[in-house]
Parts: sequence; C-alpha cells; structure tokens
Amino acid sequence: MSLVETEQVLVVPTSLFHRLGYFQGFSTETERYLDELLSPEHTSYRPRGEMEDDPSYKQLIPYVIFRYVDDNGDLTVFQYTRGKGQGEKRLHAKRSIGIGGHISSIDEESAGDLHPYHEGMQRELAEEVAINTKYAARLAGLINDDQTDVGKVHLGVVHVCDVESPDIEPREDEIIETGFRSVRELLQELDGFESWSQICLQALFGEE
Repeated sequence: MSLVETEQVLVVPTSLFHRLGYFQGFSTETERYLDELLSPEHTSYRPRGEMEDDPSYKQLIPYVIFRYVDDNGDLTVFQYTRGKGQGEKRLHAKRSIGIGGHISSIDEESAGDLHPYHEGMQRELAEEVAINTKYAARLAGLINDDQTDVGKVHLGVVHVCDVESPDIEPREDEIIETGFRSVRELLQELDGFESWSQICLQALFGEE
C-alpha cells in the first residue's frame, strides 16, 4: 500500500467552503475563510487515497511563492518543474511557482503550540527546499479551481515570501529546472504551468 493511500490528510467539508462564499479562481478575502476553515470544529483527517476522488471534501494545501526583486528592478519568482516522482501524478511534468503540500496527521502530533496547518507548512517547506536567505512572509489569498480534477478536491492557501536574495535550492530530486524568473516572462508561458500557478500568476502579477 502506497504512502498516498495510507496518509491521513487534513480536510474540510466542501459544503463549508460553499457556505462561507464559493468562488472560482483567486480570492484575497482570507479573513472571511481561514478562521472557520482551520477550526477544529470543521477539520478532520481522512485517508488521502480516498480524498483524492471525493469532491465532498477539500484538502487544505499551503502554497508558498518566493518573490525577489533583482538588481535590474525586475520582479521575479521561484519556479520549477514537477518530476515524475512527486506524489500527485496528475501534475507531473507541469511547471509550478508554489511550494507546499498536504497537512498530515503527523503534523497534529508534532504541532505543539502551533496549529497543525502551520506545522505542516513548515514541514513541507523544509522537505522540499533549502531557504538560504532571510525572508518576510504574508498571507496573500486562497485558490479554488473546480475546473480540474485535482482542483475539485483541494483548496490552496497562498503565502508570498519576499526573499533578500534568490537563494532557494531544491531538496527533492523531483523538483527540477528551478530558478527565479521574471514574472513578465512567466505570464507569457502560462500554458506550461499547473492551473494553480496560472491562477496565481494572473491574480498576483498580471498587472505588474
């Protein structure tokens, strides 16, 4: 049995998301959603293998974007290609600007004073990339994309990290073709990106 089949991941009922205010695409109204979405009253841990095919639940996913203004004053973001070994097969070979992943029941056990969501986000970042620079993080919005099979069962929470230097390195072999690229260039190459990255690039940087 695979890790995906046995892992217990944090979910919320899709009906709760609809009650708080359904949207397709990107929303900056984080205060409207997050307190309720992260409340123990509504969250539960369920088998990831089942949740990947059950749109009655949304798996909450931190999606962290690293941003840097280069020496020429150009706004850049960290981007990469997902290798075949990453967990979500439906995203293999897609480019992405987001680092993150599922919140697991192991995060509940090790969270201490942190909310399991924040513990899980820190764990995912530490597993996937080495952040060799100081950075300032902010909550930027939420992503919902019910137009794809992956999106129907996930809800993204977007965090933007402004880094002092473009010194982010992959820690996983399946995070390939990495580097900071101008958002102007990436906006012209949207078709190669996973849908969440397309949504974020257009919502956060489309008017840059």
